[in-house]
Amino acid sequence: MQTLRISFAVTLLAAVAVAQQPAAQAMKTFASSSDVAALIAKAKKERKPDQPTFAQPILHLAPYTASLEYRAAVGPAAVHKTEAEMFYVIDGSATLTTGGKLVNEKQANPENATGTAIEGGSSRNVAKGDFIIVPENTPHWFNTINGTIILMSFHVPRPVAAH
Repeated sequence: MQTLRISFAVTLLAAVAVAQQPAAQAMKTFASSSDVAALIAKAKKERKPDQPTFAQPILHLAPYTASLEYRAAVGPAAVHKTEAEMFYVIDGSATLTTGGKLVNEKQANPENATGTAIEGGSSRNVAKGDFIIVPENTPHWFNTINGTIILMSFHVPRPVAAH
């Protein structure tokens, strides 16, 4: 009887531990235009007024995720140390600054830094239909949003050069 209780307790603890772990993101390799329209509608509805960017996955095939970014206000500048980032502008327009140096840089995690702005760099207007790729270790910032901009973003891990 004691063995049965211990076995039950171990099984129960294992079930609780598994239930508390985040579920692995399911593979999704296709999104229709109506799927993307639904993501945009969800972003418009659920974005909080003080939230500059509302992001959600469009496609996922580990380790890659293409995300929909709905940006209605200027957010922080960023640097991704080990990933290039590609953007496709689905709708809207903005000014994107790349290069230069992060202002008030903070380490978000070992691979990413953020800042309140970029000092220097070069700016360009981007609009619906444009493609942009930002190499790893390059500060980038949508410093002007003209109403809203809706992007597809895709982080591409890049090998770190051996020294």
